[in-house]
Amino acid sequence: MARNKFPEETTNQILTVALNLFIQKGYEQTSIQDIINGLGGLTKGAIYHHFKSKEEIMQAVIDHLFKDVDEMLSGVRDDKELNGLEKLRKISRVSLSNPAQDEMAAAAPNLLRNPKLLAAQIEHMLEKAIPVYIQPIIEQGMQDGSIRTEYPRELSEVLLILTNLWLNPAVIPASPETMLNKVKVFDELLKGLGLDLFDEQMFQRYEELFRRSAREVHSEK
Repeated sequence: MARNKFPEETTNQILTVALNLFIQKGYEQTSIQDIINGLGGLTKGAIYHHFKSKEEIMQAVIDHLFKDVDEMLSGVRDDKELNGLEKLRKISRVSLSNPAQDEMAAAAPNLLRNPKLLAAQIEHMLEKAIPVYIQPIIEQGMQDGSIRTEYPRELSEVLLILTNLWLNPAVIPASPETMLNKVKVFDELLKGLGLDLFDEQMFQRYEELFRRSAREVHSEK
């Protein structure tokens, strides 16, 4: 058998196709054959050369999804030019401008029907994003005076859990108008907890994402 000269390219191709299928169909409903069918001629043997099982593909997909997120979060956390509040605002702007957000909105997945993806997201938040990145930034903000709170861990959890779950129409579907109202409530909640995070640009970006998600859902009906 000829040796694959581009193993990394093949691996990335497998992960891209698998992620799209997991989003569209759900992990349980996606088979190895579905992934093969989406790869344009790649054989089952070629897939098993890189991954032993569908479960291993799923773990690689999850690792790939969060790799860029972790790199972005660590870069902002370690930026010595920004205070704590500025770092949180930068993270929010970068996250909302991430092309992956557009891809997820376009796919309009229902994460309640994709429990493995949803569980992976929650696990990453609780075990890494909150304690390693967000809480240290909030603690810096407490020291430099840009964030006023006595509960850095709890505020970190509120910030990420509500952003990624409550404000995510892929988890809790709602109309764009309802989602924007939720963003306004979230803004007031954070201000009450000592964190003045949102600006007009963020509100506009949220509206774009919500309306795009709603258009995609409507077009599929």
